[in-house]
Amino acid sequence: MAIIVNLDVMLAKRKMSSGELAERIGITQANLSILKTGKARAIRFSTLEAICKALNCQPADILEYRPTEE
Repeated sequence: MAIIVNLDVMLAKRKMSSGELAERIGITQANLSILKTGKARAIRFSTLEAICKALNCQPADILEYRPTEE
């Protein structure tokens, strides 16, 4: 997939655990794990906003586009 999720990088930079982030933004650890591993097919803007607020970052710090070579 051409969209890379760098959530684990931001968590490490902020020295925050996945469990703490999940609790702060009000989603389950399982759903956060799906986002972290890039297996999610969509993300709600409200969830993205909550993640950015909790991690004090921009959406571009979490999501990255890398074109796939064909």
